[in-house]
Parts: sequence; C-alpha cells; structure tokens
Amino acid sequence: MPRETGAAKSLRIGVVGATGLVGRELLALLEARNFPAGELRPFSSGRRRQSVPFRGRRLQAPGIDEKALASCDLVFFVSADEVSLRLAPRLSARGIWVIDDSSAFRLDPKVPLVIPEVNAHALLPSKRLIAGPNCTMAPIAVAGLALQRAVGVLELRAASYQAVAGAGREALEEFFSQNRLQSRRLKGGGPAPVLPQARCSALPQPIAFNVFPQVGRFGRDGYSSEELKVASELRKVWEAPNLRVSVTAVRVPAIRGHSLAAWVALRRPLSPARAQALIAGTPGVCLSREGDYPTPLRAAGKWPVFVGRIRAGAHSREICLWIVADSLLKGAALNSIQIAEILLRRGWLRSP
Repeated sequence: MPRETGAAKSLRIGVVGATGLVGRELLALLEARNFPAGELRPFSSGRRRQSVPFRGRRLQAPGIDEKALASCDLVFFVSADEVSLRLAPRLSARGIWVIDDSSAFRLDPKVPLVIPEVNAHALLPSKRLIAGPNCTMAPIAVAGLALQRAVGVLELRAASYQAVAGAGREALEEFFSQNRLQSRRLKGGGPAPVLPQARCSALPQPIAFNVFPQVGRFGRDGYSSEELKVASELRKVWEAPNLRVSVTAVRVPAIRGHSLAAWVALRRPLSPARAQALIAGTPGVCLSREGDYPTPLRAAGKWPVFVGRIRAGAHSREICLWIVADSLLKGAALNSIQIAEILLRRGWLRSP
C-alpha cells in the first residue's frame, strides 16, 4: 500500500544516478508512496543527456550540478562510490540530509548504516550522512533479526544466488544479448549442443545458461568483495562484532531478486516452529505457507523480504532459511525511501 506522509509537499529532493536501474526504481517509489517531493531534481551520473518519468511528466536528468544539489533538502545517491565520496560529505556538512546507496561509507564508524526494520535507532539528527546496505546483506539482516534478538546468533553461513540486475544495466544488456545468441544455437536439431563461451565484458563470465561463484573481485584470502561486504555490514547493523559470517556469492541468470540459503547457528536450541513464529512477527517479512517457498520471479517488484523453508539444521542449535528479496527494492531503493520516511516522521526533514 502507498504510504502517506502527511507532510506538506514542499521538499526539494535531489537524486544522483536517477537514470540507472536503482534510480528509476527510487523515483517510482517516491511517487507510489506519496513522498512529499515538492520539487524533484534528477541527475545522471553518466554523460548521455537523458530524461526520467515522474508524476506523469518527463524531467530532464542533466549531469551532476553540485550547486543545484546544495539547495536541496534531501539528496539520494544511487551512483558510483567515487561520486558519493566526492559529493556526499560536502553536502551533509552543509546540513543537507544525504542517503547514500553506494558502499562508500557503509563501514565508516561515523556514518550510520541503516536498515529501518533492524536499526532505525542509529538515525540521529546530528548525522546527516546515512549509508544504505548491501543488497544481499539487507534480506539476511531482516530475516534473521528475530533470531538474533531472541536467542542470539553465533554464526551465519550463507550461499547467495544473485540476479544480474545487481551488476547494473550493462550486465543486464549483456545477459539478454547472450540469451538471444545461445537460444538460436539451441534451436538446431540433434543432441543438445555444448554451448561455447559467449563474449562478456560487464561480468567476469557468461551469465546466460550459466552460474558462477564470483560477485566482485577476489582478494588474496580467496573471498570476493561481495562476500566480505555482507559479513562486515551484518556485524555492524546487528551490533554483533564477534558474529562469525561466511558467505559464498553466486551470480545466477535471474533478472532481479537475490536468493539466499542460510544456515544460522544459535546460542541455544530452538525448534523450527518457534523460529517460524519469531520470524513471522518481524516487520518487513512475508513468511511462506508450509510447503510453499519464495522465488525471485514471485518477489520481483514487491516490497517485503520473503522467507520460506524454515527447518532444523545439522544440530539442535541450527536453523535453515530460504530468503528472497527484490534486490533493486529492499536491497536498495526501497530501503532509502524508508529511511527518508523516518526522518519525516521524526520531524527532522524540513524545508527551510
């Protein structure tokens, strides 16, 4: 359901990266949730001149203009790390609220990393720069929150199955192109062919008809940057510095929506039925009925974190979960909008 903030529609809102996949989702959410944007200033972080739809009109999205951003009340960054690093601190120092979806400030101890269902208490009027979470970590943090609060989590192991949209528009275009090419090859008669390697540039391996265990670059320890982000960020938002986390991040040929198989080791035994009851009461979670389970296709375009297949693990203190969320929404654009809505409700976000 759309959210009504009840505030006057007079806020000046800037969106940096408005023409990207997450940026367009963010604009749609501003409209769908009746956010009080009296004036929207969209900016493209690329070089091409583009326009974006908003409230029945098309708005020009020029290159970034810091002077125009400096007169906004709130600026969303849904662009590259280097853009956020250059502009976000300067804007927040001027008293402008900044919600940044990049990874630039997530682990900065001076910057709150916020998932509203998990740690809205981290928002403070004195901290105008706010970081949004990694799109894979956010669903885990929400789905496992009740277990962490009720009995405590000692260790979390997960395998993530991440959609192509998480790598951006170029990766999606590459995916569709590879699909068309490989589909034509599969239409020939005879036994199923062994498909040759397709050309790729946006992703490290061909993704059509394929999966590969790499999201981000590998470090010397063998972990990818994505796997390390999930572990570090989860410890921060759960305020659990000693939490043991191990993740294997896998890219799969789904368009949007990340899935996770998680094994949660608890401080004391917990039955699957009790775990299910706890998780069902978590804000932002949609629990599947027994025998059913969520998928990326069913979660696409929807706001909750979906959880299913809750069952006992290898020992009495382990619970297994299957988690799915739209990576462009709860993992990115929706989370940013939810943060801004809290600022409104608390009376902190006001136009001069």
